Amino acid sequence: MLSYSHAWPAVASAFLASIVEVVEAFTIVLVVATLRGWRPAVFGTGAALATLAAIVALLGPLLDRVPLHLLQLVVGVMLLLFGAGWLRKAALRAGGVIPLHDEAAIFAREQAELSGELARSGRTQDWIAGIAAYKAVLLEGLEVVFIVVAVGAGRGLLGPAAMGAALACALVLVAGAIAHRPLARVPENTLKFGVGVMLTAFGVFWAGEGLGIEWPGGDLMLLALAALFLATGLAGAALARNTKGAMA
Repeated sequence: MLSYSHAWPAVASAFLASIVEVVEAFTIVLVVATLRGWRPAVFGTGAALATLAAIVALLGPLLDRVPLHLLQLVVGVMLLLFGAGWLRKAALRAGGVIPLHDEAAIFAREQAELSGELARSGRTQDWIAGIAAYKAVLLEGLEVVFIVVAVGAGRGLLGPAAMGAALACALVLVAGAIAHRPLARVPENTLKFGVGVMLTAFGVFWAGEGLGIEWPGGDLMLLALAALFLATGLAGAALARNTKGAMA
């Protein structure tokens, strides 16, 4: 039986990362529902979830055939690259170099683009709106699947990681159904900074285990790695802010 101390990093990482991805997908689905009603939005979302389920069903048996150390190394490197990308963008946003993520602005932009596409079609075609919902949920869902697999593979943590992702989905859907508008108050930029730190730490930890490194303190080393990357991200944001101020 897994202990809480062993499972919580996977649950927390999957939960926080999934909130970010599901909020972004929900914004597009809400655009579709606003313009064409809930039928194409639900149809596109359901089709995307079915596609994701099929991908997971195919991927699961393949993972069992990969040697543990090779799986940890490959997943660790991919997770390191993925997390470092998130952390870099989050630091640049915090430093004012690139704009902050704004779901309300994204909603307005996507609504205008989809309205134009529907107008150009010459007739009401719900399938265009359904495809927009399908693409949004599939693309964001693939990232959720990757994160769940990455933080859970090789350590028997797929269940806890999937639970974290499912809790995030439920939370966002309930909040979205109640608000019935873009979830602009979700602190996505802060979440992305934190998720970038956690995924990068996981990436280094997994890659090290794949190379046969015995981390001092075991899983507690994740905290030390997370603290290191948090400090690095904050320092990068401060440097970006100072550089921008000097150039102004």
